[in-house]
Amino acid sequence: MKTLYSILLSLSLLALTACGGAPAPKAPEKAEGPSLDTALVFSLAVLKKGPDGRPQPQPARLGFLREIKGEWQWTEISDPDSNVFHKAMVYRGAETGLLTAGGTRAIIKLWHADGTSEKLWEADFGGKFSRMRDMEVGDIYGDGMQTIAVATHDQGVVATVRPKEDGSWKVEELDRQPNTIVHEVELGDLNGDGVLEIYATPSLPNKLDGTPQPGEVVRYVPAKEEGRQVVADLGDRHAKEILADDVDGDGRDELYASLEAVAGGQVEILRFDEGSDPTSREVIATIPDTLCRFLTAGDLDGDGKKEMVAAASKSGLWLLRPGEDPHAAWELSRIDENSGGFEHAALITDLDGDGVGELYVANDKGKEINRYTWKDGQMDKQTLYHYPPELSGFTWNIMPIPVNLIPAAP
Repeated sequence: MKTLYSILLSLSLLALTACGGAPAPKAPEKAEGPSLDTALVFSLAVLKKGPDGRPQPQPARLGFLREIKGEWQWTEISDPDSNVFHKAMVYRGAETGLLTAGGTRAIIKLWHADGTSEKLWEADFGGKFSRMRDMEVGDIYGDGMQTIAVATHDQGVVATVRPKEDGSWKVEELDRQPNTIVHEVELGDLNGDGVLEIYATPSLPNKLDGTPQPGEVVRYVPAKEEGRQVVADLGDRHAKEILADDVDGDGRDELYASLEAVAGGQVEILRFDEGSDPTSREVIATIPDTLCRFLTAGDLDGDGKKEMVAAASKSGLWLLRPGEDPHAAWELSRIDENSGGFEHAALITDLDGDGVGELYVANDKGKEINRYTWKDGQMDKQTLYHYPPELSGFTWNIMPIPVNLIPAAP
């Protein structure tokens, strides 16, 4: 049985070294113009070949990509306290800064623009390794405070971290399950009562041999003191990616789960609503791949309706559109078959502020970062940045960040 850490080591020298055979995309336009006030932050795990030829984890790294007068510029910071950043995102609360979720050591940090940082939570969960795997921020307790929901490895801990009046931070474990991996945490309001719910994806430790890896999606409602409730029983399969969003435009969030394949199978994307039978199988799309670890939603074509993008590991980027019946199979089309990666991080966001979303993707297979925009009825691709040829590792996540919150390099 392979853990995620061993998978990282075994795949690290491949993840960012293959060119993928894609045709050379056009270079981004270099027209003089105003600089964007929002940038992108990329959470990275970087590995280097050691004396014995095996890849060795390096200090956790963040990359920042911003457009300045039509040209895209890349800067970095690193943190020797951890060997991977799984996620970085903006925090706006009593303090404002950049949150990072690190692994081995497992640390949640808040970074300031001057490059300094403070530890909000550090933990050793007592298993084979400790990782802060995912996090989301919202008014989870209904007290007007911005609370962090955290998913971890490998003892199934789901927790909240919230600010206290004295400036310290309170950690509350909502759940703990031995020998359990939680890859993803999402916030949503499926029942429409205005109270945020936390959704998480506990499963047995990772396997990549096609054998069953049972998992489920669970819900917690801290504001109502409601503990774990299974909302999706996935049987002998599991989801490492979920999305809570109102994609169909009915005014209420839905929950989508990307089920990884078992031997001979394909990825299935399931939909769950408030009150859905946890064992139901409402399949909105089937993708010819074994892994799909990013779902992102937004209005890409400017029609006022959201689309979903599924970033699969080997089969590329897929565009999903709900039809008149959003509970039936959605329209599925491929955006780019040459984009890929073990995680294949993707994000729809409106970086230029024109009211229409753009799709940003870390194509680890091609060692590049691409932007896709809607043009003439299809997605138009531009390459914004090429990773250095010697870089080996993974891009774990992409998020937007105001440029004035980018930490200064030490």
